[in-house]
Amino acid sequence: MLASARNPAPVKRIMGIVLAVLLIGGVVVAVVAGRDQDTNTATTTVRGVIGSEKGDFFKDREVVEALADEGVEVKYETSGSWAMEDRDLKGYDFAFPGSGAPATALKDRLRISGELPRPFYSPLVVVARTPAARVLEANGLARLNGGHTGTLRMKPYLDAVDDNRNWQQLKDAGRYPELTGRLCVISTDPLTSNSGALYLATASYVAAGGKVASGSEDVRATAPLMRKLIEVQGAQKTSTDGPFWDFISGVGDALVLVYESQVAEYLADEQPADDLVVLYPDTNVYSDHTLVPLTEGGRKLGELLSDDPELRRLAVRHGFRPQGDRSEFLRATDRHKDYLNQRLTDVSQARVPTSEVLQEMARRAKGREA
Repeated sequence: MLASARNPAPVKRIMGIVLAVLLIGGVVVAVVAGRDQDTNTATTTVRGVIGSEKGDFFKDREVVEALADEGVEVKYETSGSWAMEDRDLKGYDFAFPGSGAPATALKDRLRISGELPRPFYSPLVVVARTPAARVLEANGLARLNGGHTGTLRMKPYLDAVDDNRNWQQLKDAGRYPELTGRLCVISTDPLTSNSGALYLATASYVAAGGKVASGSEDVRATAPLMRKLIEVQGAQKTSTDGPFWDFISGVGDALVLVYESQVAEYLADEQPADDLVVLYPDTNVYSDHTLVPLTEGGRKLGELLSDDPELRRLAVRHGFRPQGDRSEFLRATDRHKDYLNQRLTDVSQARVPTSEVLQEMARRAKGREA
């Protein structure tokens, strides 16, 4: 004992070792507890089928993180909006077509109750190269606003298509030898794609003098013109992605129907657009992206996309217009208002036929008996 009192170093070393062990143990316990806490965080994986125009949105790292913060992980496959109706959706949590018509058809087929979430929407637009836009204006088929945007006058345009007009028959077209062939807007396959079907819905509405087709008789009345709109295009794609990027790369057609969201997203990335003119059909259909929840997990996703401020902000960044407060879209696109009709001025909304009528219209337009 006297020796220990005279030399306390061994005792201090022992106490130091004990404290170190306790501290290390505490750190290990804290790390394990932290891991347990992370492991116990409730994360729901939801599987769905989406329109391809929303693919970039769902694979955005910030969107993934924002959903993860709410305990949701999304796994998805892409499909044409109308093609979803023929899919076996067993094992999926949601379907997310590009508009209300195919969503309503799915809801009815699957007997889903309750209101369907409609988180955001996007008008259809026609992207044009500057020479094409100028020729359309010179012939009364479009109105340009001085910048890179304008209005496609649907009735005069449809009359020109019905008369089988070629580009070189139009006034001032001779200045642009690249404008050849029949005048037409390139669209997607209306049998499988939402944008293609809505293009027919708009055209038939205008051709019928503002009347919505309500049955086979109405469909037959405009069928010859709808056939002309489609047959001149040749093979059609099932997604707007292909035609849009063909146009941007310079190898596509002079006039291409796409979603405004694709243009707004492209402009947000500060991509070159000197030769781009965005034409808004004066009679239009707003593509309201409508989520069909097949499980509670799918319904939670729809609610988050509709109400979560961060997810709404990210939707705007991808070019979509959130439902409700339009100021979010106005602020985000202010730099590109020379290209975008932010307030949809001089654009009237066409009503869309039921899914059954619209599908019959698409079949006749493709040359198939209804």
